Amino acid sequence: MSKNVRITIDENICPANHPCPSIRACKEKAIKQKYVFTGLPEIDQEKCTQCGKCIRYCPMGAIKALKE
Repeated sequence: MSKNVRITIDENICPANHPCPSIRACKEKAIKQKYVFTGLPEIDQEKCTQCGKCIRYCPMGAIKALKE
């Protein structure tokens, strides 16, 4: 993906009541959950390389790439 893309999490789709499987998929450790394995995950855009693995690992389809 290009740097003109921003990875986001749609809070209307993400249930946020379980450990986010995309955290394990991110080699850059750019995804975190504030509370111990619950709560809406957050993406650190500074660490994110826009590789797209998190998108593929999200079972709900809540993680998306948006063009800036």
